[in-house]
Amino acid sequence: MANTLVKTLIFTILVPGMVAVAIPYWLLGSGGRPDSSWWPIGVLLIVPGAALYLWCAWAFVTAGQGTPAPIDPPKRLVATGLYRMVRNPMYVGVVLILLGESIVFASLTLLGYALLAWMCCHLFVVLYEEPALRRKFGRSYKEYCKSVPRWIPRV
Repeated sequence: MANTLVKTLIFTILVPGMVAVAIPYWLLGSGGRPDSSWWPIGVLLIVPGAALYLWCAWAFVTAGQGTPAPIDPPKRLVATGLYRMVRNPMYVGVVLILLGESIVFASLTLLGYALLAWMCCHLFVVLYEEPALRRKFGRSYKEYCKSVPRWIPRV
């Protein structure tokens, strides 16, 4: 498990770290200053978004026995915890972080980037991830898809 945890940490720094930290920082440039009136609202999205991602990454390591990386995916279907409410909580978490950052910095550029990131996530899920999961887990994944929505959490 320690090896899987290390690989998950490396993936988290490289991919979600790049998407949710490095690229927004680059997009903001030197003019990126938090908007004093809006930042608390943005933080209310960033904190749960980060918690969602970290909780899901931990579930991939422990319940799935794999990582979030497509080259080392979970060996078992993760359909517990947050994955009982929505099929893609990890992506939802990252997009919440990006939306929160767009509010913290009152940045339409970051808002556009958040929407682009969500669209890329959606296309990746629909065109690659879901077909791969159907092939790997068969009927259990099809049943899971029937009972759990893709993006909007079921409470």
